[in-house]
Amino acid sequence: MADQSMRVPTESEVPQGGFEAVFATAEGSGQERWERAAARVRFEELPPVSAFPIIPGKRWGPGWWWSATTGGHVAHGSAAMVVQLMLLDRDPHVVALAGRPVRLLWRDRAQGGLVRSWVPQLFARYADGTGMLADCPGTPGAGGTAAQRAAVAVGAACARVGWAYRRLRAPDPVVVGNVRWLAGYRHPRYRGAPQVEAAVLEAFARPRPLVEGVRAVGNPLVVLPVVYHALWAYRLQVLLERPLHAGVLVSPGLAGARSAAGVGR
Repeated sequence: MADQSMRVPTESEVPQGGFEAVFATAEGSGQERWERAAARVRFEELPPVSAFPIIPGKRWGPGWWWSATTGGHVAHGSAAMVVQLMLLDRDPHVVALAGRPVRLLWRDRAQGGLVRSWVPQLFARYADGTGMLADCPGTPGAGGTAAQRAAVAVGAACARVGWAYRRLRAPDPVVVGNVRWLAGYRHPRYRGAPQVEAAVLEAFARPRPLVEGVRAVGNPLVVLPVVYHALWAYRLQVLLERPLHAGVLVSPGLAGARSAAGVGR
């Protein structure tokens, strides 16, 4: 997962006054100062503040990603966003995800104080309590000038509360393809019986080829899904910059890799 470089805003681009946050509530909607909302609102628990648009002629429409991190569904609006959700869902530092949970409002100094608004596509909560707002453009220039100006403003809002804003772009297609394959085994049902998982981790206690370790445990039809789930959850590791294959070297996982953060890990 990479982000597009954020430039330093000019004086005229710095929003006039403060930021307001708008979000859905049980009563309908709420609005309050951004700094207060960032400190108290659990954005990861909120539905989208506005629906993802359906664009005629596009091959991809809004949908849902089942998150291994949360055990629930996260709304998405594009193929590019699905890739980023997938990568963040596997990130061991991420503890919660949400699609479009907040709209930011501010006054545009360059336009005589005109009220502007932007709804970032994605929210991620990190284990240290901080957050990230992000957009997932399909191409670097997607959204044009409006998106670029909004990125500067939203970045400034996030900086005020110790958060981050990113315009995310997909990593190497090989990495995306490998993680997509592992994502097919992210659900906890693929973790397998405790004795099988223990045997898998023991088989790869030292680096060895995938097929060799699998055969050492037993029936590949039973063992491979457990291995793929362990790779998804970082209980095992493999180099993702090259296509997965039977001879790929599988190594022990990260020390302290979470085994039950959310549901699917």
